[in-house]
Amino acid sequence: MGFELDPQLVIILICFGFLAAFIDSVVGGGGLISLPALMFAGLSPSAAVATNKLAGTMGSLTSTITFYRSGKLDIKSVMKYFPWVFISSMIGAWIVHLLDPNLLKPLMLIMLAAVAVYTIFKKDWGSISAVKTLSKTKYILFFLVISLIGFYDGFLGPGTGSFLIFAFLMVGYDFLKAAGNAKLLNFGSNIGALLMFIYLGQINYTYGLIMGAAQIVGAIVGSRFAIKRGSGYVRVLFIIVTITLLAKNGYDFFMK
Repeated sequence: MGFELDPQLVIILICFGFLAAFIDSVVGGGGLISLPALMFAGLSPSAAVATNKLAGTMGSLTSTITFYRSGKLDIKSVMKYFPWVFISSMIGAWIVHLLDPNLLKPLMLIMLAAVAVYTIFKKDWGSISAVKTLSKTKYILFFLVISLIGFYDGFLGPGTGSFLIFAFLMVGYDFLKAAGNAKLLNFGSNIGALLMFIYLGQINYTYGLIMGAAQIVGAIVGSRFAIKRGSGYVRVLFIIVTITLLAKNGYDFFMK
């Protein structure tokens, strides 16, 4: 692809990439920031989603490593779900080029609303880690939920980080460890979708790598800030981002 890079456009990609990763490294929702920036850069919606996966994969890997080094990632318990979010996200990315992703938007809005309401009214939830061994039935249910979230990330995407955190909160993790665990699986779903988008030839590598480099820095800063501030900070940010996702996608669905 032959074109000259506008220095102002590079600055926009870097600034919005950093900000998106700062938010996304903790509670997800960074696509609210990075996707519009990529479309502003002139990419089509499908190319913007694919390119965002390249940048997002770089950011999610960085934040995963940061959470792991801080001891806020239960890698032994979480790694067994990694192949399933990887595969399901790849399937979702394949199907999205065959079907209209708007098909999932009503369900996504309902889920975001339920997540926001539950988290707001259950004030002490996620303040301490109280993980219990899951029964066979609950384990299968959790496995299915994680796999469906992976499929959703490849197919549509917005709110994936929030849904993953919510899933880990439901099995007893505090907000900080839930965020760390979610980032590992979010990396899995990102890279699965990324490989499919590479196969489909929809990625703008120049824009993706520029934004991805900024996301690496944003992920480091955001993850360290969250680890330093603790679960209370993550809970507040989680609620803000979830409500913002709900408002933004609700507006897009009902008003456009």
